[in-house]
Amino acid sequence: MPTIIHPTYFPTIAHYVVLAKSDGLVFEMEDNFQKQTYRSRTYIYGANGKLMFNVPVRHLKEEKNQKYKDIQLANETPWQRLHWKSLESAYRTSPYFEYYEDELRPLFEKKYTFLMDLNLETIQSLNDCLQLEVSTTKTTVYQSIVTDIQDFRKLANVKKEPDYGFDTYTQVFEAKHGFIPNLSILDLLFNEGTNALTYLEQQTFT
Repeated sequence: MPTIIHPTYFPTIAHYVVLAKSDGLVFEMEDNFQKQTYRSRTYIYGANGKLMFNVPVRHLKEEKNQKYKDIQLANETPWQRLHWKSLESAYRTSPYFEYYEDELRPLFEKKYTFLMDLNLETIQSLNDCLQLEVSTTKTTVYQSIVTDIQDFRKLANVKKEPDYGFDTYTQVFEAKHGFIPNLSILDLLFNEGTNALTYLEQQTFT
């Protein structure tokens, strides 16, 4: 059955469990932007524990409800360079960072105007790294309730996130801070590499 999700910034492992099992993926393109969601943030495992990457965006004061696809990035600060340096610091010693860095680095060097374009390109690059092939389409109208399709748009919400009960895997700083679940797919990719897709296919939502 096809699945609908919000395109998010370096999506969570939960997002990618859905992608790995999907018969076809529908990207929600017509919703309003919501702050403090995975649309503009993700989490990695840094030396001091869970570390948030936040993508700065512009908010037009005169428009209370902005379409997600119309949200522009605030590129005054070198946030991409900071995110990449943090990734290097966190994962340089992981088994697979060097294996994927040349494929992923361009995402942190290219200048994007719209958040949606950044997130869609991010997902495509990650799919290539994972060797995950999934057909994708985009919505043309917003529907709060969808039929004949699995609705996983709620995975974009950060608050009140459940424990999905996914299997553990080895993380770089696990000895210091313990296992941290459902980080960005980058954490799984850099630690598990070519085994990442198999891991995703084996997980179920409890």
